[in-house]
Amino acid sequence: MQALIAGGGIGGLAAALASARAGWDVRLYERAPVFSEVGAGIQLGPNVVKVLHGWGLADALAAVAAFPDRLEVRSAISGQTLGILRLGDTIAQRYGAPHATVHRADLHGLLLVAAQQAGVVLKLNQTLSAFAQNAEAVTVQSGDDPPVEGEVLVGADGLWSPVRQWLLGDGPPRVTGHLAYRALLPQADLPETLRSTQITAWLGPKLHVVQYPVCGGKSLNVVGIVEGRSGDDLDNWDQGTDGAGLHAALAGSCTPLQNLARAVPAWRLWVLCDRPPMQGAYQHALGRVALLGDAAHPMRPYLAQGAGMAIEDAAELGRALTQALDPAFDVPTLLSRYALNRWERNARVQARAIRNGQVFHADGMVRWGRDLSMKLLGERLLDVPWLYGGP
Repeated sequence: MQALIAGGGIGGLAAALASARAGWDVRLYERAPVFSEVGAGIQLGPNVVKVLHGWGLADALAAVAAFPDRLEVRSAISGQTLGILRLGDTIAQRYGAPHATVHRADLHGLLLVAAQQAGVVLKLNQTLSAFAQNAEAVTVQSGDDPPVEGEVLVGADGLWSPVRQWLLGDGPPRVTGHLAYRALLPQADLPETLRSTQITAWLGPKLHVVQYPVCGGKSLNVVGIVEGRSGDDLDNWDQGTDGAGLHAALAGSCTPLQNLARAVPAWRLWVLCDRPPMQGAYQHALGRVALLGDAAHPMRPYLAQGAGMAIEDAAELGRALTQALDPAFDVPTLLSRYALNRWERNARVQARAIRNGQVFHADGMVRWGRDLSMKLLGERLLDVPWLYGGP
């Protein structure tokens, strides 16, 4: 049984690893000439860390990640603490795994090593140009190479997924009107007052900033998201910038936050795009073709679960493919089961992420109510049992 994976990012490598662990032969097609992962840091909730531990990656993750002891939410205007969620041992005992923060390249690297060790065939510099499926197989075409046939095609090819367009033809993702400024700072180069071992989220009108350690605590990841016009050049979604737009948005914010922003010598700018929450299982799989991660459900980063949902998708895909070794099951039925088991959870996360963005960026009476509620309820508001407890 052969699985064909389109895309060599975090979702694609997770899908390849899960498929190989399910007993399948796996070919992964990546259009870039080398494996690499852009971006800075990502958060992995206990629901995601539990999956990685189940794949035998606990030691590899511990070697590169940080495990903050708390999440602190502060007002970007006054600097006042609004609420605290205990992480570390507290969250690990509650949900069976810790909350981790990691550099995207480190997570990508450990998944790449694991996939290679599992026997995944990695095809670099390969751009899929088409696929065709029938009752018996799915066939992919890459350039002038002969077609390759498999039992499953997994589109894990990201936000602008060609596989999704061939399968669903539902057009490009939507521009959110939100811009993300990202930076990675060596902690040793920062003043003592700016170094941190925890996650801090600063909430302000039409903006928020998040900071947390990565690379085992050696670096500080900083992300500032503001609402503003992105322009029409979406091909240039990742670009260098001096951060003038972020600094202008932060005018009037508290001194500690402004000091943090001024400590960043250069920023990378991302134009945030997403799709509406999933409407049905058909958006996850049709026939012998499945979509995974951003190809299926790109989401805003306000719940810190984009990579996490891709990894959860991969785990569910692996469970489905394990059953395919039983002749009583056919592949399209198992992919339908994968889709049915995933789409509602992903839709809920997408919707909650949109709502969180509105809450984070609130102003006026809504902001006042948010701050008061967080002071009164604190951890009860910040904890997300339905999410962190796993699907």
